[in-house]
Amino acid sequence: MHQGERGSETFGALLRFYRERAGITQEALGTHVQYSKSQMAMVERGERAPRGRLAELADQFLGAQGALVLLAEKEFGHRVLPAWTEDYLAEERKAVGIHAYQTLVIPGSLQTAAYARAVYNSNCYPSLDDDEVEARVAARLERGEMFHRKPPPSISYVLEQSLLTRPLGGPPVLKEQLRHLLELGRLRHVELQVMPHGRHVHAGLTGPMILLDTDMRRQLAYVEAPSGGYFVTEQPALSNLFGKYGILRAQALTPEESATLIEKGARDL
Repeated sequence: MHQGERGSETFGALLRFYRERAGITQEALGTHVQYSKSQMAMVERGERAPRGRLAELADQFLGAQGALVLLAEKEFGHRVLPAWTEDYLAEERKAVGIHAYQTLVIPGSLQTAAYARAVYNSNCYPSLDDDEVEARVAARLERGEMFHRKPPPSISYVLEQSLLTRPLGGPPVLKEQLRHLLELGRLRHVELQVMPHGRHVHAGLTGPMILLDTDMRRQLAYVEAPSGGYFVTEQPALSNLFGKYGILRAQALTPEESATLIEKGARDL
């Protein structure tokens, strides 16, 4: 199972034991740890890992005297990714449609190992040690599996042109990354578009976003900030983001024009 997705039947059974012993319902425990009733049920069935501070808060609330925390550390170990990232990735792995607009770096799902390593090495405060960098690079590369899922999701990207020239890791790293973009862009279920510098109007000035069509055929948006990411699920904000992304795609170069620009960028390096 993937990081952030793997649950534990052992942890779930122990959590259920302490919850029932305390006479607490799943809904009441979920409210205390900021989980929905359905999410709590998934943890207890071993289908979902206890993200965030669930183990710690549940341990205190149910009087488990550290048992839940110790088992969580044994079962799940050191957290490689922030909890909000794991929550997003759990949705991405199930989505039937994935659409992203990015302004600063090549999106994580499109990154090569060398480019991802350069991104994490650029994160100078707080800095990551070598083991943390490599663990995060490996987790990022796992996201590339979505391009080969069956049935394949519908995937689209709008990338600012500046991403094609910012040489993170050096020119050879960027050149390999651009070639990788071209390869993925040839997949029939992937559309990759570049937003050119010369636009006089621009619909994406509020920043990057990721939009999902979930496996339950509902829409979901994800926005990431320096202090963490969050989902947008309420109207009209959700529809506004999907509408904005539609305008961005209309303003960007076509996939064919974008591929020509990316290929020229790779040749010039």
